Amino acid sequence: MFPGYVSDFLRTDPEFIERFDNFAFDEVIQQVNLDDKTRMIAILSALLGQQGIDEFKAMVPAAMNLGVTPIEIKEVVYQSVAYLGIGRVFPFLKAVNEIFEAQGIPLPLEEQATTTTENRLEKGEEVQVAIIGEQMKGFATSGSKEFQHINKWLVDNCFGDYYTRTGLDHKQREMITFCFLAAQGGCEPQLTSHAGINMRIGNDKQYLIDIISQILPFIGYPRSLNALNCVNTASK
Repeated sequence: MFPGYVSDFLRTDPEFIERFDNFAFDEVIQQVNLDDKTRMIAILSALLGQQGIDEFKAMVPAAMNLGVTPIEIKEVVYQSVAYLGIGRVFPFLKAVNEIFEAQGIPLPLEEQATTTTENRLEKGEEVQVAIIGEQMKGFATSGSKEFQHINKWLVDNCFGDYYTRTGLDHKQREMITFCFLAAQGGCEPQLTSHAGINMRIGNDKQYLIDIISQILPFIGYPRSLNALNCVNTASK
């Protein structure tokens, strides 16, 4: 992940960093059955969710060393806005741009949008139905008039603006959503729902347990155990 890099923690906190590195970058990796790209995309998503900006900056170059493309990294950041809000994502987007420019990666990257302002509602519903099921037809106009506009935004903005983009497939997008929700905490109803959606589209229970196990060193035990409980609930 970090060729040629020597952490200053080896000087200031050698006992701690030896144990942490052995756990996060050896024991966990040996236990978890994920390919390198999936592993790193999950870690980046979790760091966004729990606002670990300094660790995120360190892990972006590591992710690219292990085959994650600039487009995939940008898509993770873009989609996180729907689940974290721009206030929390802005520093991460800025950090990614600075890292890319320092590495000579020209910006902006190639366009990944497949919708327009005119068809994003229609296309968003198509993706919702494909991922979640037929019950999502007409969701944009469902519910009380007081909050119906939010249901519409979930369709045209969350799904129509983000899930319709290329760069990541639907299974990857649901996995990163799971990581955003697990890492930020306090979203257990939504996390349970998205655990179920993940399993519906092929990210099975063991896969989600592997994802939780992989991000545990970065988000801690309480949120990881909450995520595991949500997966167990969704699988019943």
